[in-house]
Amino acid sequence: MRFRTIVFALLPVFVLSCNTSAPRFHKVKITGEAQGTYYAITYFDTKNRNIQPEIDSLLSAFDRSVSIWVPGSIISRINKNDSTVVVDEWFKGNYELSKEVFEKTGGAFDPTVGPLVNAWGFGFTDRLKVDSALVDSLLPLVGFDKVRIKGNKVIKDDNRIQFDFNAIAQGYSVDLTGKLLESEGIDNFLIDIGGEVLGHGSKPDGSEWKVGIEKPKDNASYGEGLKAIVKLKDKALATSGSYRKFYEVDGVRYSHTIDPKTGFPVQHSLLSVSVLADDCGTADAYATAFMVMGVDKTKEFLKENSFLEAYLIFPDKAGNLKTWHTKGFAHILDEEY
Repeated sequence: MRFRTIVFALLPVFVLSCNTSAPRFHKVKITGEAQGTYYAITYFDTKNRNIQPEIDSLLSAFDRSVSIWVPGSIISRINKNDSTVVVDEWFKGNYELSKEVFEKTGGAFDPTVGPLVNAWGFGFTDRLKVDSALVDSLLPLVGFDKVRIKGNKVIKDDNRIQFDFNAIAQGYSVDLTGKLLESEGIDNFLIDIGGEVLGHGSKPDGSEWKVGIEKPKDNASYGEGLKAIVKLKDKALATSGSYRKFYEVDGVRYSHTIDPKTGFPVQHSLLSVSVLADDCGTADAYATAFMVMGVDKTKEFLKENSFLEAYLIFPDKAGNLKTWHTKGFAHILDEEY
């Protein structure tokens, strides 16, 4: 799975209402594994139900659709050019949202960038000796405008093109889990799958959910320090960062964020970006796109697209951490906790 800045759920202790006429909410917290990472879900339920079996079943079925780590998944079979495979609603949903973000960001978000990610050593194959000639040979295999869905079949301009929804599927699975909880009549919950978070409703005392954004720091342990705390209510938050997954060769630092247009790792200064949106799939995809675009292009994009809010962390010329956020982020943000 691609790296994401860890987001920690902050769950203060509080006393539930003792009013016997009001429904009694039971706090349920479950944890597990999915998509090669963890999940942690907290919800309040008047029936005190354990929904974990249903959640595990959903996430397992979702992996069988869009996980490249499952050999027999729909996406794996499409990547192998299995002519018998048909897409399901989850593959189609990831595809359609990916296409929307691809077009909106001018190709900064591209789920076909996998061959370049692998070549640079950030995928599931060994790192190659990358030069301009190798990049030029792989670039024709990158481009979401070179694939399409006709009926229930995927059509590729080149059979060597492969899909990788890692930069969107985790957020998408958060949304699916949220819909499952709502279908069970559970309206107040916090879902965290690998750092992609959805906060719905509130706690029984009326307070909002709170999550933390990690401070970028090379070689730090996960959770070593928080840069900010964010309040969530009926919103999703996804974070991407470049400061952990990288390597250096001859003094040159190579980030895992690959620009689909150039084929090379990005060289800008953006360390981390957290995106706030109505759904987590959208937040996840745009967080990835902004890591490709960098600070200045991301700021310009956000000025013209008010349906998103974002919080950026980057160094100044002296190497000190600086932050910038959209106006809508201000009322949910606490940097002085």
